[in-house]
Amino acid sequence: MKPRILLSLAALVAVSAAGGYWLARSTNADGNDRAATKERRILYWVAPMDPSYRSDKPGKSPMGMDLIPVYEGEEPPDKTTVNINPAVVQNLGVRTAVAERVTLHRRIESVGMVTPDENLLSHLHVRAAGWIERLHVKASGERVAKGQLLLELYSPDLVDAQVQYLQALSIGQQTLVTAAEERLRALGMVSPQIRRLAKRRKPDEWVQIYAPQDGYLTMLNVAEGMYVTPQTTIMSIADLKRIWVLVDVFEDQAPWVRAGDAAEITLAYLPGRRFAGTVDYVYPTVDPKSRTVKVRLVFANPDEALKPEMYAFATLHTTPKTNALVIPREALIRTGRNQRVILALGNGRFRPAMVIPGLESGEKVEILQGLVEGERVVTSAQFLIDSEASLAGTILRMTPGRKVMQRQDGPDRKLIPAVPGSGKTDPADPADEEGER
Repeated sequence: MKPRILLSLAALVAVSAAGGYWLARSTNADGNDRAATKERRILYWVAPMDPSYRSDKPGKSPMGMDLIPVYEGEEPPDKTTVNINPAVVQNLGVRTAVAERVTLHRRIESVGMVTPDENLLSHLHVRAAGWIERLHVKASGERVAKGQLLLELYSPDLVDAQVQYLQALSIGQQTLVTAAEERLRALGMVSPQIRRLAKRRKPDEWVQIYAPQDGYLTMLNVAEGMYVTPQTTIMSIADLKRIWVLVDVFEDQAPWVRAGDAAEITLAYLPGRRFAGTVDYVYPTVDPKSRTVKVRLVFANPDEALKPEMYAFATLHTTPKTNALVIPREALIRTGRNQRVILALGNGRFRPAMVIPGLESGEKVEILQGLVEGERVVTSAQFLIDSEASLAGTILRMTPGRKVMQRQDGPDRKLIPAVPGSGKTDPADPADEEGER
């Protein structure tokens, strides 16, 4: 009986030891698998239907599908890579630049016209019809000072109003005096003239008209002896200490511009001098012919170097965009349906990549999707590489089952069908070569 008990205990211990060993190994294996899973690093995201489309963050592809991650060590074989001999690369003068994140300053360049500030522009009219007996300014362009005598007007209505005012003073009834004085003011007489009339007790046959502000005569429409009415614009006076510059901005750039943005202008007749100002107003309409929006800039003009009707070259510095992924504008290849760049992979390897460009500023263009920070793009000879890639059949339009033609080195430079994945070529088929042409 005792031997059976001993054998049973020995079997139980053996089974328990084996189970513990198996459980420990399973636990360690699961832990290793989880650790390996946690250590997987995402390199980038690609479009499910177009592996050449890349992004450095999750999102949607141009076809509206969710991007899928590509993990380190699991990169798919790249079928769109073009290999070029390093000597040929050097002979082509291939230059590259790195996609980097910067603060992109939106700069808009345009031309504009200098005009007077309408807030500092006065149009002179009379309030009573009459004849200009004396005109003390002779031509447009003359400078006048505030309070300067401009003309003397004979107006029967003004003479009658003065007589009524003097009669009211003689009667001594304050109500009549106030009413007569208000009529004189309504017809254009000012307080000093009314006080002088009350003191002299004699009507002025000619009423003097004075300049309401400092400035220049920008328009003079009358001469001595002319009959004028309240509808007649006698002259215009503009103060040029502050001026406007009206510039045209393309409608797709107009949303960038805000009142208060910095602006500067240069003039052809003052090379090297820049005038600093601000955006004062963005007009709400689009010109139907030029498809532009008018923007008003305001500039101080203490020395009056800016003169109305001058042409000016304007630069608008709009609100900068931070953390923008940019490349040189010359690296972007624009086609009718899409935009792409040529990526430099090193060792003579190049690959086209579709991108979605954004804001352009100067020589930089923002890339919204399709590139990752740090990737290197070709900035010169990219069109030659693009053409070579197109000829080889590896540019974005590659289709399954199509023979890929490679250019053979040598004096004949024939096109030879490539053997996929081997880097070798089959003998050229004349029919295929003719079809490829």
